[in-house]
Amino acid sequence: MCGINGIYLFEDQAYSYKSRVENANRAIIHRGPDYQSVFIDKKIALGHVRLSIMDTSTAANQPYTEESQRFTIVYNGEIFNFKEIRDDLISKGHSFKTNSDTEVVLKSYIENGEKVLSRFNGFFAFAIYDAQNEELFIARDRMGIKPLLMYRDENRLIFASEMKALLEYQIPKEIDYTTLFQYFQLNYVPSPWTIFKGVDKMEPGSWMRCKGKQVEKGFYYHLPKFDSQKAPSNYQEAQKTLYTLLDEAVQRRLVSDVPLGSFLSGGIDSSVISALAIKHNPNINTFSVGYADEPLFDETHYAELVARKIGSNHHTFKLDNNDLYSVLYRVLDAIDEPFADSSALAVNILSYYTKKHVSVALSGDGADEMFSGYNKHSAEFKAGEKSLINSMISMGTPLWAMMPQSRNGKYSNLFRQLHRFGEGLQLSSAERYWRWASITPEKEAQNLLLSSPDWKEYANRKSKILSHISNNSDINEVLYTDLKLVLQGDMLTKVDLMSMNHALEVRTPFLDYTVVDFANSLPVSYKINHKIRKKILQDTFRPILPDEIFNRPKHGFEVPLLGWFQNELKEKITQDLLHPDFICEQQIFHPKSIELLLQKLFSNRPGDAAAKVWALIVFQYWWKKYC
Repeated sequence: MCGINGIYLFEDQAYSYKSRVENANRAIIHRGPDYQSVFIDKKIALGHVRLSIMDTSTAANQPYTEESQRFTIVYNGEIFNFKEIRDDLISKGHSFKTNSDTEVVLKSYIENGEKVLSRFNGFFAFAIYDAQNEELFIARDRMGIKPLLMYRDENRLIFASEMKALLEYQIPKEIDYTTLFQYFQLNYVPSPWTIFKGVDKMEPGSWMRCKGKQVEKGFYYHLPKFDSQKAPSNYQEAQKTLYTLLDEAVQRRLVSDVPLGSFLSGGIDSSVISALAIKHNPNINTFSVGYADEPLFDETHYAELVARKIGSNHHTFKLDNNDLYSVLYRVLDAIDEPFADSSALAVNILSYYTKKHVSVALSGDGADEMFSGYNKHSAEFKAGEKSLINSMISMGTPLWAMMPQSRNGKYSNLFRQLHRFGEGLQLSSAERYWRWASITPEKEAQNLLLSSPDWKEYANRKSKILSHISNNSDINEVLYTDLKLVLQGDMLTKVDLMSMNHALEVRTPFLDYTVVDFANSLPVSYKINHKIRKKILQDTFRPILPDEIFNRPKHGFEVPLLGWFQNELKEKITQDLLHPDFICEQQIFHPKSIELLLQKLFSNRPGDAAAKVWALIVFQYWWKKYC
């Protein structure tokens, strides 16, 4: 796991960019503190910072050039089946100087070109330069686990693992107000767009080859949709297959030359991964984080139950609001384009403490999106029914809107959910999905901003995101869209940014493409019904986990923002980042909209105001730093 960056010049010489590629390395040194270096040759400058996981010797440092001196690679990620591929290459006459997967990736490409990508099982973003043909090849993993941003103009193509490295090449920094509008709806920037015009995220499962100004693009993987012809023959067989595939995916991810552990929140997903991991490695350490001041959000009790059941060496980190505040600026500094999923604070702290023990951690990310783990999935399942209770909730929407709403109390959260559900019942399937995927409704997000988005461009983007949801959608269409939107834009971004901020590699067995493809072949009835979400996951792994963790309320990794904003951060919000004078000087937001939102935040009916204010805090801090 590492960080990469580089620039490919269509006509100019690359030697003049030496200082910029070095600066880009320094900007992402947290991703790879073990070694950094650059490679420059005519039209190419490549930078790499290394976190040593496979073959920690200096022989595997990057940029890595093979013995003929023709091909050079910078690579971020892990290929879990690299030893099998290496053996095949040796049988074809290749020799190896290292025991790293980096050399295997490079020589696989030399042997088979882009065709080899479909054989790689892992997560990656890499660039290979062919000095003889002056040609650059770039690829990204199937699910978009490892990030790669790109900027192109008439003279050059620039790429990097993080925006902060890309900015070291002095690219234009023009805010895309259509993206900003999307950000304030979702609290993150959806892929493949970014906050700056001209910068995009490379599509998952894709590759690109550049020779001069000629660019060829292609896909080696497309996320499969549900096909009844490919569905398992029965539920019991599906359970057996799921167990086998996930067990193999976990086992693949236990290969490491450094200490390895597993996140364990006490939810089903991380519990399954931890239980399977300890089967193959009895010395696994597990790690969880909880909230000492907020029992409603604390799940460490369940994590400890699981740890005792599976026999792991468990570590619990209890946080109070002061702990969250202590990492606030480290998290904000790590964010190089607006990203307001507040659970990033908890992931950052968890990664910090986990790194003290191990350099690699397994996680349960991806299961919610594949198997229907979110509250909105239950809501969507119920919304598809014509029932008296749905009619009553829909008619009662004005009433729910009048009731106290907050995530921080049992009844206020119920009223909040009833209001959102009632609103959703009155929308089409696609619009309902968009509303429930959003924190802030379109009209409210529009009222925040002085500058309107490009409405035609926004409509095209929204249409692309929602294109997989039909008028009579089922849950599989929603899950498919979640894998494209929520997983890539929110979950994977959060985990990569926060874990790599502490040079911790996180591996996600649920996102092994064999598991993803199988999950997408399952009918809705295997995943959700009136009583249970993630049905097949629960039924398959119930025998190896404590009964207490099944069918309990889901909190995820939420952070208790409201109390924090009303106390420790109140002055920072009102006297600095959202002070009326600064808002007027900045000329981005409607002052009155900010004023009303803050009034709601500090009232006894805050609703989702805390999440919306957090999005503003993140943006304001980012804007001051980068713009």
